[in-house]
Amino acid sequence: MSKQALPVVDLDAVACCSPIAARPMEAGQAAVVAPMFKALGEPVRLRLMSMIASVPEICVCDLTPAFDLSGPTISHHLKVLREAGLVDSERRGTWVWYRVRPEAFRQLGELLHIGG
Repeated sequence: MSKQALPVVDLDAVACCSPIAARPMEAGQAAVVAPMFKALGEPVRLRLMSMIASVPEICVCDLTPAFDLSGPTISHHLKVLREAGLVDSERRGTWVWYRVRPEAFRQLGELLHIGG
């Protein structure tokens, strides 16, 4: 994995969006939020996200065996989740540990809220 900083979704831009049930979303807002939904729209990434979100943090060494995919393929999917702003990662020695970014899910939840 590269040590370069990855561009991630600006969560402040997502926070500005009112629930989609309240009013139509502007094009700029949709462009900010779409990568998050796109990242979750792939079955492997959705499973990875579920595994990461179910614990405080998890090592990539515990994620990879759950899939019949190569390590580089899993790393690619994790990179997409990071770039979408859904997870954070931290290298510890040879392994990378992942944790969910709760603010991202909180904001997505608010975006999808339907008042009742």
